[in-house]
Parts: sequence; structure tokens; C-alpha cells
Amino acid sequence: MSTSKNYAGIPDQFAQLETAKVILIPVPYDGTSTWGKGADKGPKAFLEASENMELYDIETGSEVYEQGIYLANAIVENSSPEAMVNAVHKTTKDFIKRNKFVTLFGGEHSISIGTIRAFNECFDNLTVLHIDAHADLRESYDGTKFNHACAVHEASQTTNLIQVGIRSMDAIEKTFMDDEKTFFAHDMVTDEYWMDKVIEAMTDNVFITFDLDAFDPSILPATGTPEPGGLFWYETLEFLKQVFEEKNVVGFDIVELCPNEVDKSSDFLAAKLYYKMLSYKFQGEDAGDEYDNTYDVDYKSNNNLKFNDDED
Repeated sequence: MSTSKNYAGIPDQFAQLETAKVILIPVPYDGTSTWGKGADKGPKAFLEASENMELYDIETGSEVYEQGIYLANAIVENSSPEAMVNAVHKTTKDFIKRNKFVTLFGGEHSISIGTIRAFNECFDNLTVLHIDAHADLRESYDGTKFNHACAVHEASQTTNLIQVGIRSMDAIEKTFMDDEKTFFAHDMVTDEYWMDKVIEAMTDNVFITFDLDAFDPSILPATGTPEPGGLFWYETLEFLKQVFEEKNVVGFDIVELCPNEVDKSSDFLAAKLYYKMLSYKFQGEDAGDEYDNTYDVDYKSNNNLKFNDDED
């Protein structure tokens, strides 16, 4: 996936499964995209950009890689969209049950169906924060419910789904959309309180699925379906920082990077976004702290986790 066996080329001591707090799972999948192809090359481009990124975060004054980041084997499953979703679900859940902070980098947005399913099975009262240009609420598309256009349909039925940055959708998706928890880009641009409103709609446990086409294509053009009128860098960071400070973010995925061989700026933005999100998650924690309390979960009382060891 990259020139180094470790995420961002970090020293081996911070890249071991046993001691790392963070798991990074690449999913180079592009089986159902319908316009710009290349999302399967996104994880490799992201990892290469990460190796060329400074690892000191100025804003938080931290080097979050010292918390330990384990680069898991890529999930490569191309036999069918459903098989891919099942593989992502199983691998994600396995790592959550090891009490790790699990993150994924796609690949197209259909990978999030399996990711969200795993987190929803493991955390009570889950909010899915869906940051995207597209609603992705179709029940099925092109003959499968595991299409990228269906990425959060299941979440709309089973979790507290909140959608941010939406500016493209089909009329049928209105039937699955919660108007009170959907924040359209054209409204956000004139509403100075939109961030507070989003956070007020959340439960305590939050999973973030971040489609990179949520960004304006002027700052991130390398995505499969770029839409004008998107988010910009600092407003996005301001929002994410607030979410991480006020809620228990239990994991996240980032999807839909379609790298451009000529322009590496999108790859680098994706790399910085991932590292920023980790920096916000672990801000103020010592690298030597045990991970047992990162989620504030109590395995004995099953306070926030709802594992079933009999499940696959």
C-alpha cells in the first residue's frame, strides 16, 4: 500500500498491534462507483502523502502518532459489493472488540455500510455523523443495496443519522431523509449556528463517516463526484474539533479520494484531515496512558458496548 510498512513511516515502537491505540484499515474498493473511477487507489495515495507529512500538529501541540497507530492489512474483496461489506463489517468489529480506536480509509463510500453496521452493533445509541455532498440514502441502486449511493440508507433506519453539507440528491431520497437532522450546504452558508445545531442533535457516542467530496472542489478536486459549493478547510476543522471535544467519537472513516497523478494536493489534504481528526481525539492524553478508558466503556457492566461473541 505504501513504501513503508508503517503508517506515515512512524517508528516501529509506535506501530505495533498490541500497544497501538489506533487501528487504520485501508479498503481499496471501487466496485460500484458510477462516474469518476479511481477510489480503489485512494488508500495508497493517502498513505504515500502521510509519509511526507510533518507529524507535529501545531494547533494541539501534539504528536498523536505516539499514541500508537497500527496499519492493518488492506481489505481486498472484489467478488461482490455484498462480500466487500461483509468483510469490512467483520474486520472492523474484530478490532473494536480488541478495545481499539478503529479508523478506515476507502475506497468508495459503500465501504461505510459495513463499518457503520459494526459500530452500531458495538455502541449503544449511536449517532452517525455523515459529512458529504450527496445524501447517499437510496435503498438500492444499480441492482444492489450495497452501492455507494446507498452508503447511509441502513444507518438512516438503525442509527441517529445526521447529514451535513448535502447539496446533491435524488427526489426518492427525501422519503428516507430526516429534515430536522439534515443540514444542506445552501442553508449552512447563511446560518452561523449550524455547528451548534448539529451537535445538539447528537447522542453521546458518535461515528463519523467523511466523504471527501464534502469539501469544495477548489480545495479537493480529486474525488469521484465533485460538487460545487462545499466546505472549506478551517470551518471543517472548527466543526470537527467541537464534535471531538463535546462528544465521544468512537471511530471514523474517510472515503472517496480518487487520486490525480498530476496534482497531489488532494492526497495531502486527506492525509492532514486524518491526522487532524486523531489529534483532536487524543488531545491532552499522554502517549503512555492505557487505552482501557479511551471510550469510557466498562466491559463488565456492558455500559456502552453491546458485543455478542456468538456473532461472526
